[in-house]
Amino acid sequence: MVTTKQRPPFRAEHMGSLLRPKALSEKRIQLDSVKALEIVRDKELHTLEDEAINEIVKVQLDIGFHAITDGEYRRHQFWGTFFPNLEGFEEIQNPEWDMFRPYVPDTAAFTETGHKPGESIVCTGKIKHAGSAYISDWEYLKSLVPAERVKELKVTLAAPEWYHLRYKKGRAYPSSVYANDEEYFADIAAAYRTELQILYDAGCRNVTIDDPNLAYFCSEKMLAGFEADNESAPALLSSYIRLYNSCISSRPADMHLGIHLCRGNFAYSKHFSEGGYDRIASSLFNDIAADTYFLEYDTERAGYFAPLKELPADKNVVLGLITSKFGELEDLGAMKRRVHEAAEVVAEAVGQSREEALKRMGVSPQCGFASHHLGNSVSREDMINKLKLVRELADSIWPGEP
Repeated sequence: MVTTKQRPPFRAEHMGSLLRPKALSEKRIQLDSVKALEIVRDKELHTLEDEAINEIVKVQLDIGFHAITDGEYRRHQFWGTFFPNLEGFEEIQNPEWDMFRPYVPDTAAFTETGHKPGESIVCTGKIKHAGSAYISDWEYLKSLVPAERVKELKVTLAAPEWYHLRYKKGRAYPSSVYANDEEYFADIAAAYRTELQILYDAGCRNVTIDDPNLAYFCSEKMLAGFEADNESAPALLSSYIRLYNSCISSRPADMHLGIHLCRGNFAYSKHFSEGGYDRIASSLFNDIAADTYFLEYDTERAGYFAPLKELPADKNVVLGLITSKFGELEDLGAMKRRVHEAAEVVAEAVGQSREEALKRMGVSPQCGFASHHLGNSVSREDMINKLKLVRELADSIWPGEP
């Protein structure tokens, strides 16, 4: 486990996805019906991505961020192409609705609006890593910063249970391929271990797994759906925690691993679920071998700080206090008070002073600005002002620290 002095995490963070330039979004819209792995081969799109990434990296450097990303500009949605890039998975264009758990929050939201539930990737055969989904993006990103800054750059990864939770029991994989979840998860985990090692060997030391699914286990509606189906949501969550630990079991000690939880962040600032962290805090913070938790805390939808009492003394938390969904700027003084309030909870639980607790904390927006390429209901100016506010808030609490 990392020490509290390690960087990353940094005092000022963001989640990775940033608003796309108009030309890039328009090109993505043109390619909307094209499969994910075919989209990445479009040369015009690739050129637009390069230009946009060059510009957004400079923006982040100028504002003073250290965990710089490529804005996720090469992705249609935040999870990218990890799963379709694996042998044994296939993207289907018109999925049957009855394969989905209708009470999983993002699926429920799509059903209500008549949209398809994002890319639908299904397991069709034995799962095997067949080449890195992220390495080319990483190599381009690291070429844009000085060599000494490469270790700070951040890569965001898809959640390992992403294409399991959304499907009904028995529909995530063919029974002729995997006899049970344990077999299926074992091959998913092996693929993650391979991916992490490839990134590490290329110089990556900072990864965050974006995982709304874990936060969905705070949703009363989803839990009621599992109960109605006579399934145990706590047992499923426990299996996902074991999957996480298997995925990251061989990561090198100097590779920082973060997990970001939110309650959905679809196009035009749509969220999917509600519920505080109370139900999952103990297992989330204590049972997953992660270093840092990036937690949504911009509205009452995410609950209050009390669950932070479960955070162990050797782990970090980044408070997502500043919303990425709307343009109105938060009050700096109010945000600073909230950080101190959270620090009191973190400190008391492990017998630390507030100042000691603050050494394990940082601040960020509550989620990305464009988890879907269409982006949230904010302007580019709004986004930059929000990022500047994050940096200003961090400087007001931890002056002189990155």
